[in-house]
Amino acid sequence: MTGDSTILTDSPVGKHIDAITNPGNLSYLLFDKKKIQLVEKITIGRENDNSVVVDNKLASRHHAIIQKIRDDYFLKDEGSTNGTLLNGVKIPVGKYVKLNHGDKITIGSANLVFS
Repeated sequence: MTGDSTILTDSPVGKHIDAITNPGNLSYLLFDKKKIQLVEKITIGRENDNSVVVDNKLASRHHAIIQKIRDDYFLKDEGSTNGTLLNGVKIPVGKYVKLNHGDKITIGSANLVFS
């Protein structure tokens, strides 16, 4: 370590702490002209008890979830009636699909962008 080095700047644990506390590294959804900060688990659907409420008849009550697993986020369709699209392609029900920066999630006629 150099004179300016610290455990926070040089150790793997310090770098991880910096990454999760640095606001520039936060992931979020763009929905209805709003940024929604992602946490460990986000529920999406028509019911008011969801983290993201989609006011659309094509959305199921509990349509999909976004789950953080380690350092990545994954999308899962929760058995919705009309399906969940990721970049225009229907994802399999009950399977986790990794999200990448800029991915477009379509639920009914609503679009959410993962950033």
